Amino acid sequence: MMDGQPTNRVVTLADRPNSCLSASGLRSRITHSLRKQGFRFRSGVLVPPDIKDKSKLRVLHREAVKHNVSRSRRGLERCEDRLLSYIASGEDVIPDRIRPRLVLVQPGSEDELLFRYARLHWSIPVSAGYGRRLRFVVYDESNGKLIGIFGLGDPIFGLGPRDRWIGWSHKAKKNRLQCVMDLFVLGAIPPYSHLLCGKLVALLATSRTVREAFRRKYGGRPSYIGRKPLDGRLALLTTTSALGRSSLYNRLRYKDDLVFQSAGFTRGSGDFHFSNGFFGDLRQFALKHCNATAKHTLWGKGFRNRRELVRKTLPLLGLPKEFLYHGVKREIFLAPLASNTAAFLCGDDQRLQYRDLTEEDVFRWFRDRWLLPRAERDKSYLGFDSKDYRLWRSE
Repeated sequence: MMDGQPTNRVVTLADRPNSCLSASGLRSRITHSLRKQGFRFRSGVLVPPDIKDKSKLRVLHREAVKHNVSRSRRGLERCEDRLLSYIASGEDVIPDRIRPRLVLVQPGSEDELLFRYARLHWSIPVSAGYGRRLRFVVYDESNGKLIGIFGLGDPIFGLGPRDRWIGWSHKAKKNRLQCVMDLFVLGAIPPYSHLLCGKLVALLATSRTVREAFRRKYGGRPSYIGRKPLDGRLALLTTTSALGRSSLYNRLRYKDDLVFQSAGFTRGSGDFHFSNGFFGDLRQFALKHCNATAKHTLWGKGFRNRRELVRKTLPLLGLPKEFLYHGVKREIFLAPLASNTAAFLCGDDQRLQYRDLTEEDVFRWFRDRWLLPRAERDKSYLGFDSKDYRLWRSE
């Protein structure tokens, strides 16, 4: 889950865990967890570690990441040996033979298992996305190994820096937010990450292949709530950096075009710091003591999202609701897919003038601009052993 974005997953009575803590016990667990993550308390406000130090930010997310890995163990550990066969060691990678192949993930497939497994290795907790979703894996055809992954999900309605960049009215946003998707996870895995292949994956996310996959899946499909046909034209991708400022998206170009544009920073709010193993008890407490706030009857009878649940529960535990502000501000990037994206989203233009990048166009540019020069001057990728990618060791 990216910063400032609730999962939009409805919490229902069927999700209740078997045990429940008292308010004092749950409050103690929360404050202990926050301190363990590296937060300090000052006048009812959470104070994070130095947000300019990425190593400290990784420590801040460590507990939530460990919880996600532990929760996924039952479903993925039995497949780990097989999934590791898709992970390259350095000796498997020959830079001038790399040939990326973009694959749309289908439910229940081997690609889906590999996607789920790879995202557990991120240094921040990554959600499974929500609402409309498209997930992709990028393979190296030269050896059958995994280069990277990315996933697109529904954007949040209110994102100030994005909305100011577009300049749209409230009415235009209601009509055409459906033409925006958020990259909730994106990156390369080692050893390809040593060769700057995260930039390749980011460029591929803006390609014609992704745009056409979006159109095929959602064009004309009725919306979940309004039952109106969805517009299948993808105009803009948004994302936020994993740890403060981003070196992956910053100044990322295709020839003379700036592909990802920095639009500002998030406010530093969210719920990742409440995802460390006690959320089930927090949810049960909320269901017992708070009114459910599902926004629409079709969403169920529970809370609208995780953030709403945490916001309502904290005061009942004697904790400030301001604890939702963790202070970790992340850089927001926008990738317009057409030269007139803003005008289209505002409703001024009715047709998009796409840049229409193919996978081949993107890779040729990346190969000459980043891949081969990096491989020539930095041989660190050769030292990676795929065995080091293993998450679960035999007891």
